[in-house]
Formats: sequence, C-alpha cells, structure tokens
Amino acid sequence: MTSYIFPPPAQTVVPVEGQEAVFPVRRILCVGRNYAAHRAEMGGDDREPPFFFSKPADAIRNQGENPAYPSVTGNLHHEIELVIALKSGGADIPVSEALGHILGYAVGVDLTRRDLQNAAKDKGHPWDSGKAFDGSAPISAIRPWSGAPPQGRIAISVNGQVKQASTIDNMIWNVAEVIAEASRLWTLSAGDLIYTGTPEGVGPLVRGDEVAGEIEGVGTLTFTVA
Repeated sequence: MTSYIFPPPAQTVVPVEGQEAVFPVRRILCVGRNYAAHRAEMGGDDREPPFFFSKPADAIRNQGENPAYPSVTGNLHHEIELVIALKSGGADIPVSEALGHILGYAVGVDLTRRDLQNAAKDKGHPWDSGKAFDGSAPISAIRPWSGAPPQGRIAISVNGQVKQASTIDNMIWNVAEVIAEASRLWTLSAGDLIYTGTPEGVGPLVRGDEVAGEIEGVGTLTFTVA
C-alpha cells in the first residue's frame, strides 16, 4: 500500500447530468482564438493552425461554486466556451474517429487575467499567470451526447446584459478537428476536458457581477464573482 508524506489532494470532479457517478478531471486543455471574429478582435489572422494552453484540474469551479476575483489583476475577463468531455483518447486520432471519444459537452468560462496575459505576450513569456489561476475554469454539469456536436447559440450575459453571442458553427476548427489536433500534441485520455475557444465580445468582470452563460442544447452556467 502506498504511503504518502501528506494526504494527496482530492480528485477534481464535474457532475454528469442524469447520473450519480461524476466525471474525474485529468487535465484541462484550452484552444486559443477559435472564432474568426474573436481572432480579429485579438489581432490574429483567419484559420491559422489551432494553438493550445492548459489550466490545472483544480481550476475547475462547478455550478454553485462562485469563483473569487483573483489577486494581482485589475482586468479580469469572461470568455464563454463549449467544453468537450472525453471518455477515451489516444494519440494521433483521425478526424473521422474523434467524435467517438466524447462523453458529452458542458458550458465553460475561461476566466482570464487579461492584463497579465498581455504583459506575458509582450515579453514572449508563458500565459500561465493570466490563464491558469485558481478558479479560472467555471463549468456546468456535463450533458452526455452522441452524434453530431452542438451547433447552436452560445452566449454570456453579465448582470442581465448580453456581452458575447454567436453560434458554435462559427468555430474555425470544429470539435473533431480540435480533438484530432490535440491528440497530435498529447496522448489524450478519459477525464480530459477541452475548452474549445470563445466568440467575440470578451470583456471585464468586477466583484459582485452576476454571470450567466448558455449553449443551446447543452445547458447553462451561472455564478457570481466573489
């Protein structure tokens, strides 16, 4: 029996709709600039190869767990995203087989310390301090899914005012392509979550803001910035 110097951290989990069993999170991968209009507002060209960054599993905040306004920032941004939850994985997965590895989808928000991210970009440094902080990955329950991925409306409102609104079919790289590309860089596995990018309209949040995200057919996510 393995002996630990101190108790190991608890397993991060996400609820699954209609099931008592929960989804154990292995890791979180995120796609940058995967909607053309958002890519343009952030200063990029159309359909460049997708790029990825990561968040730690314990960045997850489930429905009912309000993320705290993080330290060392004055410019916290919301980014609403479709999240893929994998039930299996592998390396070099063909696009034609990618959808078979999906357990379901969730509504996620990629919270971003925009000032720290921009400073890191200017210096050619990693984005970890801007993207991978505590509570930076709010998520709804996972909705089990088979067949064609969601294509409908994705939107987020802050204090009742819509800030981002688009449709999933506006993604530059679709769900199957994202999985296939990620599997070229990592060996994917059950328990992996992939945040698939955000549409245009990202903007600031302050303490006390009430945030409501929704993806047609997938679900809703609400939280207050603590």
